Amino acid sequence: MPVFYFAILVAVLSSISYHIFQKAIPLTVNPAVGLIVTYTIALLLSVLLLLVFPLKEGLLETLRKVNWASYALGFAILGLEIGFLLAYRAGWDLSLAGIAANAAAGAMLLPAGVLLFKEKPSWVNVLGVFVCILGIVMVNWKK
Repeated sequence: MPVFYFAILVAVLSSISYHIFQKAIPLTVNPAVGLIVTYTIALLLSVLLLLVFPLKEGLLETLRKVNWASYALGFAILGLEIGFLLAYRAGWDLSLAGIAANAAAGAMLLPAGVLLFKEKPSWVNVLGVFVCILGIVMVNWKK
């Protein structure tokens, strides 16, 4: 399987697992403590990833190449974690929270790609944004 498809498969399977595991966290678990456990496991697994992606130079040299985006990503990931945890605790259905959030993010990422990275979406891509917006409305439509 080419890396192109393998990478998105990992992302999709991880996203599915993420939402199932988030929804399964008991209400009795303090959100901060739950995140500490989550990030401890993520840190340990990230260290193990060095076996798959070995350093080409020393750790300090590699760390010096890290820019602001890696630090900002930490804030974004923490926001995702606490946002979904609180959404599920507030009563969002597992079947709808991820879809609504990802459709909304997808709709906002198209203009972000154009403005920040000079991407050139097609008219079909723009139409897709409107479908995402329609999907958000439909997903949140009360019976």
